[in-house]
Amino acid sequence: MEYLVVILKINYNIMFAIILGIIIFFAAKAVQNLNLPISQHIGAIRTVGIVIVVLGLLTSSIKQIDAGQIGVQSLFGKVQDEILPSGLNFVNPLMDIKPIDVRTQNYTMSGVHNEGDVAGDDAIRVLTADGLEVVIDLTVLYRVQATQAPKIVREIGYDFKNVVVRPITRTKIRDNAVYYTAVDLYSVKRDEFQTRIFKTIEENLKARGLVLEQLLVRNISLPASVKGSIEEKIKAEQDAQKMQYVLQKEKQEAERKRVEAQGIADYQKIISMGLGDKQLQYEQIQAMKGLMTSPNAKVIIMGGGKTPIILDSKSN
Repeated sequence: MEYLVVILKINYNIMFAIILGIIIFFAAKAVQNLNLPISQHIGAIRTVGIVIVVLGLLTSSIKQIDAGQIGVQSLFGKVQDEILPSGLNFVNPLMDIKPIDVRTQNYTMSGVHNEGDVAGDDAIRVLTADGLEVVIDLTVLYRVQATQAPKIVREIGYDFKNVVVRPITRTKIRDNAVYYTAVDLYSVKRDEFQTRIFKTIEENLKARGLVLEQLLVRNISLPASVKGSIEEKIKAEQDAQKMQYVLQKEKQEAERKRVEAQGIADYQKIISMGLGDKQLQYEQIQAMKGLMTSPNAKVIIMGGGKTPIILDSKSN
């Protein structure tokens, strides 16, 4: 708005300069006819008037478009197809130029006071598949497609945010919310819902010359009682999944112990089958040999000489 006010002031100043120059030019002619003393300077006065008019025309023919904007031209109410890029442009002095921002813009609809574009509670209230009312806070990121700006001005006007972006967004969100339950929107299918409404809104904005860049579902609010029930259900599902994990872990541990016990049993079976009397006698002889060669052991062979008895394992 401030930018438009500045443009209007500049245009008024330019027009004033042109009119002033014309007045000076014709006033000089009137002075010449009256034969006043100043008549000798008539030529200079006319030159000044012409210079002022020329400067006014040149100034009105040069239009500056700021960075991130384009200029839409209209002549006597007819919008031109040619747009002006950012920078200095030479145009018809009679052409009316209106700047349009082609950078990313955002439109927020929020239930928090003074947080969105509309003061007060501007959140979107929708009915879900199970008949519950859900409140959605949303931010739309969009921009004007530069080549479509003249079409937008002709068909929509300059207030396309409130004429197109707002109603289409609110309508499409309500249309798509009926396919989901409150639990789905609040938890498991929130991303799917956001993707779905993005596609439908994108198509509608594109048909009107606007590009939807991103759709941000900032918050989904449910009635307190419903929210508590949903949270309890989600917690119960999480506990059930946790218990399944514990049971699976216990089964794996039991299987590990069974395999370990089976391995021990198989080992013992193999050992018992491989040990005979001669093998046992050999092992006994090796043990006796170790005792007899030890400097700290005294061995007395009793009986048949098959079983050694250690009387003292310490040297005196």
